[in-house]
Amino acid sequence: MCRNHRTPRSRQGRSTMKIATGAEGREEALIDLFAAAFTASEGVEEGTLVGGLVRDLLTKTPASDIHVFRAEEDGDVIGAAVFTRLTYPEDPRNVVLLSPMAVAPAHQRRGVGKTLLAHALEALRSEGAEVAITYGDPDYYERVGFAPIVEDQARAPLPLSHPHGWVGQSLTGRQMPVLCGVPSCVVALNRADIW
Repeated sequence: MCRNHRTPRSRQGRSTMKIATGAEGREEALIDLFAAAFTASEGVEEGTLVGGLVRDLLTKTPASDIHVFRAEEDGDVIGAAVFTRLTYPEDPRNVVLLSPMAVAPAHQRRGVGKTLLAHALEALRSEGAEVAITYGDPDYYERVGFAPIVEDQARAPLPLSHPHGWVGQSLTGRQMPVLCGVPSCVVALNRADIW
C-alpha cells in the first residue's frame, strides 16, 4: 500500500513534492537515485557500492523488515530513505536502522532530506518504532533529532570504521535508551565493507 503526503506548492510555482512509502514499481528509480547521489558525493566506486546495496535491500529483505520512504517531484524520485529492522536480542524495543538515505544532487540543500526524514520518523513512530539509529554525518542527522551515541549505549552489528558517525534517537519522547546485547541487521547490511 502506498501512502502519499504532499508538501505545499511553492510561491514560485514549482511542482509539489510528495512523500510516498514503499518501493513497488519504483525499484530501478531508487537504485539509480542512490547510485547517482553517492557517485556525486563520494565517487564512482561508492556510487556502485551503494546502488548494489539498495538493490540487495529491495530484493532480499522481507517486507516485514523494511520501510522505504520516497520524495517525488513531477513523477521523479528525488530522495529516499531506507529503514530496516535492527534486532537487539536482549532488548524488547522496536529499533529501526536508517541506511542508506539520499537526495538527488540537483535537489540538495532545498530541505528535501529533512522533510523526508521528518515524515518517515513520524510514520515509523506511529507504527510502533521506539528507537531510530543511523550511521552517517552527525552534523546532518542532528537536524532531525539524531545525536551521537556510543557503543556502550547501543552496539553496532559490525565494527564501525568511523564510530563518531553512530547516531540515534528515541521515538518515544523519552531519553535515548541503553540497548542491550549485540544486534543483528538484515542480511543485505551484514557486510563489513559498509560499516
